[in-house]
Amino acid sequence: MTERGDLLRVENLSVSFPLWGGTIEAVRNLDMRIRPGKVTALVGESGSGKSVLGRAIMGIETPVARTSGQIIFNDPERDEPLDLLSLPHDGRKIRSIRGNRIGMIFQEPMTSFSPMHTIGNQIDEVLRVHSILSPGERRERCEDVLGRVGFENPGRAFDMYPFELSGGMRQRAMIAMALICRPALLIADEPTTALDVTIQAQILKLLREAQAKLGMAMLLITHDLGVVASMADEVVVVYRGQVMEAGTAEDIFRNPQHPYTRGLMQAVPDFNMARDERLKPLREIKVDTAGLMQRTGRTEAKTDIILSVRNVTKSFLPKRSQGFGARPSAPTVAVNDVSFDIKRGETLGLVGESGCGKTTMSKIIMRGLTANSGTVTYNGDNGPIDVLNAEGQALQELRTRIQMVFQDPVSSLSPRMPVRSIISEPLEIHARGDAKSRQEAVQRLIHAIGLPDSALSRYPHSFSGGQRQRIGIARALALGPDLIICDEPVSALDVSIQAQILNLMKDLKKELGLTYLFISHNLAVVNYMADRVAVMYAGRIVEIAPCEIIMRNPVHPYTKKLLAAVPLPNLDCPLDFEAIGQPSAAAKKVWATQFKDDGNPDSLIHADLGGGHWVLARRNVDARELRP
Repeated sequence: MTERGDLLRVENLSVSFPLWGGTIEAVRNLDMRIRPGKVTALVGESGSGKSVLGRAIMGIETPVARTSGQIIFNDPERDEPLDLLSLPHDGRKIRSIRGNRIGMIFQEPMTSFSPMHTIGNQIDEVLRVHSILSPGERRERCEDVLGRVGFENPGRAFDMYPFELSGGMRQRAMIAMALICRPALLIADEPTTALDVTIQAQILKLLREAQAKLGMAMLLITHDLGVVASMADEVVVVYRGQVMEAGTAEDIFRNPQHPYTRGLMQAVPDFNMARDERLKPLREIKVDTAGLMQRTGRTEAKTDIILSVRNVTKSFLPKRSQGFGARPSAPTVAVNDVSFDIKRGETLGLVGESGCGKTTMSKIIMRGLTANSGTVTYNGDNGPIDVLNAEGQALQELRTRIQMVFQDPVSSLSPRMPVRSIISEPLEIHARGDAKSRQEAVQRLIHAIGLPDSALSRYPHSFSGGQRQRIGIARALALGPDLIICDEPVSALDVSIQAQILNLMKDLKKELGLTYLFISHNLAVVNYMADRVAVMYAGRIVEIAPCEIIMRNPVHPYTKKLLAAVPLPNLDCPLDFEAIGQPSAAAKKVWATQFKDDGNPDSLIHADLGGGHWVLARRNVDARELRP
């Protein structure tokens, strides 16, 4: 039986799922504990059984799951410990605990909320089930908790639908729902995976404050060791459903004993890594580029700049202003007078928060969107091409020379096509060779990304996330491009698979002489991949410089804010939660005097700080004052 000092103890838990002709053992003989008022991090790769454990504790695992062992909950409001696993899934006891004494934040709030009901209606439902408050009292409690999680106008948020909120705001609403009954234990399943670094830092700060104020315990399920270092008191490392190592955060980070734990830590990009140092994934990908088109030394272009973007602007009209008789509304400027160059053979990192215009800019380069103004010039083997106005043969050449790797490999690969057809499709569209030569090219490409020939006959659903992303890279390489635009290519992957993909992309760049535009909000990843970095904020490039300068001596306040929000897998460099949120009076003064846009198009200029370092600042500021 559990020790009285533990809030929850998992003893010899096994969870398996029946399959045709066998079973999948998701959790095997797992033991762990959660202490009152402490944060316990559950760490491991995708597929290691972390989420299955969370669902088993909540009693919401699928009915076909076979479970054994004990999950003993020592609720402070009850006299006797209770074995949650022994309770019927729909029984009165487990329903009195689920959502009331144990709350849960799910990984993807968009799919966890009902799109047909308002946020307030869904949070209020928890109180209707677990309390005897009147409708007025319930609304008051809901608005109070919505205010506590960061909604400026809780009354308005109460009546909004999930699709009207940003990803960060939806996650705040999910936290409000989990906290509304003041639970003793909060299970947070990857609560910040899909969020950019600044929103992630705000959510982590919110969770930390809620945990301290309510005195509750937290089970933090994550693969991000930076988040663990800043949040956890204790750490449990799992692999294939079994505990590899468990202990205090101090023990795990300073003296990891198990090779798997050490492997996870070596797979994480670090700001202190040498420029030529390589990530060490748990499983390496063997790259075989034999027979693929080598770009190095092949081009006859007269300039070392492969893509030149000048004064590109793109705005969108609100849908309400586009109908007949509608009042004209002010357009939303997504990209505002953006200029930059990408040098041949380099990786240019483009970083910024969600909504800053990164993806819009990439779609303009790919001709997926039409810019309002500006020019984009591609310098290829046959001379410069006007990207925004190219037609006919020039457009066909662009389609082969510039390719894209997308953020979500699930939605970017057709579920109805086998891998062979997915990779060969670009070759067929552009009439490259005959059927036999195309088949040979597909085999060379599948070898280049480290997958066996047997993968060609399989469909995307049968691959892991990292394997699907490799297939997307192979498709992008099919036509032998010069420039590949990578739009958040590893944001949905755990650290070990992320390391595989990043190393693969570096190897392919070196072997094939590729050029990358690498779009990401993860500055540690950009630091590992990029030669130069452009920082984007509110549709504008606010700072651009070689990677070492941006990461170590940034000038613009927004760049500093991004770097300060990155959680590092280092106990000596935790997130400064006090600095997250509203800027200080001194920071506001610096912004107002040196960097603030007063609405005049000529008020800001890109000041040259030397060494390829440019920063967007007020025209009247002396560049010498800005130098770090």
